[in-house]
Amino acid sequence: MSQVQAFLEQLYQELRGVSGGKVATYIPELARANPDWFGISMVTLDGRAYEVGDVAQKFTIQSISKVFVYAMALENYGREKLLKKVGVEPTGDPFNSLIRLDEDSKRPDNPMVNAGAIATTALIAGADPAERLNRLLAMFQRYVGNEVFVDASTFMSERSTGHRNRAMAHLMLNFGMIDQPIEEALDLYFQQCAVLVTAHDLAVMAATLANQGVNPITGQRAVGAEHVRDILSVMYTCGMYNFAGEWAFRVGIPAKSGVSGGILAVVPNQAGIAVFSPPLDGRGNSVRGLQVFEALSQEYGFHLFDLSLGRCNFASRE
Repeated sequence: MSQVQAFLEQLYQELRGVSGGKVATYIPELARANPDWFGISMVTLDGRAYEVGDVAQKFTIQSISKVFVYAMALENYGREKLLKKVGVEPTGDPFNSLIRLDEDSKRPDNPMVNAGAIATTALIAGADPAERLNRLLAMFQRYVGNEVFVDASTFMSERSTGHRNRAMAHLMLNFGMIDQPIEEALDLYFQQCAVLVTAHDLAVMAATLANQGVNPITGQRAVGAEHVRDILSVMYTCGMYNFAGEWAFRVGIPAKSGVSGGILAVVPNQAGIAVFSPPLDGRGNSVRGLQVFEALSQEYGFHLFDLSLGRCNFASRE
């Protein structure tokens, strides 16, 4: 057994009994999750996987999808045009906070909060809703390496309860940040959040970004290398919402969380890491997931400043 695998298994045993946190219930379908589910997956740039626990358990990607839809918009429109629609400023607010538009530009603050994510999703081109959804799913497939699907029950659950997101969309419509037909844009947003993944899938997606946009399993390019820096920058400053500052201090890895219990993180030129554990803290982040990443960052020197100072020891311990 490799040192990395042994460390993950030890960490899993230490944290599997951690209590605290609650499974998300504001989307009724998410309330069905088993609070005992817990999986850790790490995929390296040469495609090796170190995994333990429920890494094959399917769940909906939720807000983690925002990273990859933003990457898609960057490729389609370029940095400067996209900046006219969505900013890159961290807010310090929760993921579903009421929309705050920039006083001058009327843009949402960043693409990781719901308002900015809806504006980003509304940019996906296509002749009709089916074509836009197919383009979205094809994009996810390039990152994952296999076909992905929308969970219909979760989509309908989000659609029927997403009144706050609907209100945000109408306000952005008023200021010209998104266009009609607004319900089609919202449906696509709810569908992207309801894409089914596993912890292993998320680790492959993260490893793709760590590998300059090339999927390490399939060898297929998922996003242009020239966009990866911008994607990771927004993840680092905005991906953990109102925990972003402490995350940067304690963990220091570009990351994104989702209310289904997933956290995805990218260690550039090293690996992609994902943790799945549904119980969440008050900020909407996986309780066990936060502890896993803090331990991994300390053990291997994954913090970006440790990486830049040559203190990462991961490669020597695989």
